[in-house]
Parts: sequence; C-alpha cells; structure tokens
Amino acid sequence: MKPLPQRILSIDVLRAMTMFLMIFVNDVAGVGRIPKWIEHTAADYDGMGFSDLIFPAFLFIVGLSLPFAIKARLKKGDSYIAILFHIILRAAALIIMGFFHVNMENYNGHTALLSYPVYMIILTVGFFLVWLDYPAKLAKGWKYGLTALGIVTVAIMACLYKGGSNEHPSGMEPSWWGILGIIGWAYLFAAVAYVATRGKLLVLLPVFIAFSLINVTSHMDLIHVDLWMIGDASSITLMLGGALASTLYSRLASREKSNVLWLLFALAGLTCIAFGLIIRPHAGGISKIYSTPAWVFICMGITWLMFELLIWLVDVKDKKNWFSFIKPAGTSTLTCYLIPYLLYALLSLIDFNYPDYFNNGIGGIIRSFFVAFLVIRIVAFLEKKHIRLKI
Repeated sequence: MKPLPQRILSIDVLRAMTMFLMIFVNDVAGVGRIPKWIEHTAADYDGMGFSDLIFPAFLFIVGLSLPFAIKARLKKGDSYIAILFHIILRAAALIIMGFFHVNMENYNGHTALLSYPVYMIILTVGFFLVWLDYPAKLAKGWKYGLTALGIVTVAIMACLYKGGSNEHPSGMEPSWWGILGIIGWAYLFAAVAYVATRGKLLVLLPVFIAFSLINVTSHMDLIHVDLWMIGDASSITLMLGGALASTLYSRLASREKSNVLWLLFALAGLTCIAFGLIIRPHAGGISKIYSTPAWVFICMGITWLMFELLIWLVDVKDKKNWFSFIKPAGTSTLTCYLIPYLLYALLSLIDFNYPDYFNNGIGGIIRSFFVAFLVIRIVAFLEKKHIRLKI
C-alpha cells in the first residue's frame, strides 16, 4: 500500500466539501417544503438533521489543520511567543467579523443612515481591505494604506450601526458570537492548548478529555461554573478532536503504520458515535442549539470517519481531481464564507426574487446547490486575480 504522506490533501478536500455544504444549508434554510432531514432541527427536539452536521464538521476541520499550521510556523523559525501572538490576532479577526454579523440580525434599516444591503456591502468590503492576502510585490505603502482604509471603514460602520426597534433603538452589543465568532473563540482556546502541550499526543489527549468532561458535566447539571468564553466547551471539544486526529495521523505516518491508522481511525469514529448515543438520554438528548454532548460526539465521529475515507480516496488512491471543482472552497475558505453576504446584498439592492418554483421543494434545493456552486466559481475567479482573505 502507498505510504501515508506527511502533508495530507484530504484536509483541504474535506474543508472544501464542508464549506460548499455550509453555503448550501445556509441558503436552503430559506426554502419551503423541503424534507425534514435536510433542515436544522428545533432546539427542544431530540434529534438532528443533515444541516446540524455541517458546523461541527467545520470546527473539527479547523482542528485538523491546527497542528500542521503551527508546525509550519515553527519550521520557519517562529518562536512560541510569536505563534501565540498570531493565534490571538487570528482569533480576534474571526471574533470581530462574527460580532458584526450577529448584530446584523438586529439591524434596523428604518432608523439607520444606510439600508441593510448597502451597509453589508460596505462592511464586507472593509473586511476584505483589512484582511486581504496582499501580494508580496505590492508596495508597502499601498498595503498599509488599504489596510488602514479598511480599519477606518469597519470603525465607521460600527458608529453608523442602528439596531433594535424604532421605540427602543440600540447600538452594537454582544448576544451570541455568530458562526465566525464561535470559531474564533474555540480556535483561541484550542490553539493555545495545542501550543501548551507542544503537540505531544499523550499530553493533548488528557486536555481533550478535560474539555469533553466540561461539555458532558455541564449538560448533566453536575457543575454550575461560569467558565467565561469556554461555556460548555462544545466547540473547543470538536476542534481539539480534530487536532487529536491529525496529531495521531502524523505520528502513525512517520512510523509507516498505515494499517494501524485505518483501525484506530475507524475505532475512534465509531467510539465517538457510540458515546454520543449512550450519553444521549442522560445529557439533554441530541441538540445542536443546546450543543449537547450527544450532538458533539456523534458529529465528531461522523466527521472522523469521513476524514478517514478521504485519506484513503485522496491521499492513497490519488483521486483529488474528483474534487477540483470545489477546490477554492478549501483554499480560500474565509473568502468563500463572506461572498454570500455580498451576493445576497446585491440581489436585495436590485430587488431580485426567484421564481416561485425555486423557493420551494426540489426547485429550492436545486437553487441552493446552484448558489453554492456560483459562490465557489466567484471565489475561483477572485483567486486568479489574487484576491483572497488570509488571517
């Protein structure tokens, strides 16, 4: 059998697939009369739909990439202090963008100076200016000037924001942190934990177990401690699960123990699913909204098994070209996440409405797949023009 490579392309493929599906499920949420198994499940219902699997899979994938990213920085000669500083800046970028997005759910276009779509377009352009992966050949003056313009733009948008009702207006304020914000906080804790353990498997494993126990015990009402942004540790647990998987992979690949890897990965995935099912009646059932342990571990197990399948398909059987049509979603993931905000805002500005057929049932599902493909093709075009976000 082909030796396992140290750099695994399957992570990029899994990230691309998950990002594609994230765009799809976000769009299909606005479609009527679709099968229940596709939808997000209601908070108080003990169960999960397909859409409930996508976000935890993405958290797991961020964790998969974590060890490789940190090792790459160490090879470049970065100190652990420099790496921690980078982690903080990266987490802050995600938290800031998530903070804006979650406040847009409460935006009041009647009292604000700018309409919702105009505000969103300007804000997203500001994000691009701040966090664009500027070409190395671009003069520093231009780079710093455009970055400063982006910071000023985002700051002005914060000042112009109007939320709440006409009778009870409000400014920007935290509620939940949004998708990007949750990823940012989880990344901060998971990355710091990984650096603190120096990526040693036997030290990282107890850390993963500790955060898992926080998640389990908090939903079993065994602890009532305010752990600040750790919360019930569900997102951190998922991310550390990914870091644990790629750390285990690297260790087995370096020792050329591919047969052991297939067995251990299958066992890990099935064990997570089994644990989720066992803990289900004792810790709040399966609920994405409440981030219960059953949801966390079932999703983790499914993603772990999917990762194993892609290692075999992409890295061993060299079938990466099968997924080339969605490649930009794996290489410019943050760009891919933000483009729909621009797309929907532009469609709103021109008062575009889909024909009724594409708002319901199979027509709506087809529409959502088309939107996901369209976003990825836009990102592919932007990549060719060297326009992509990097944090």
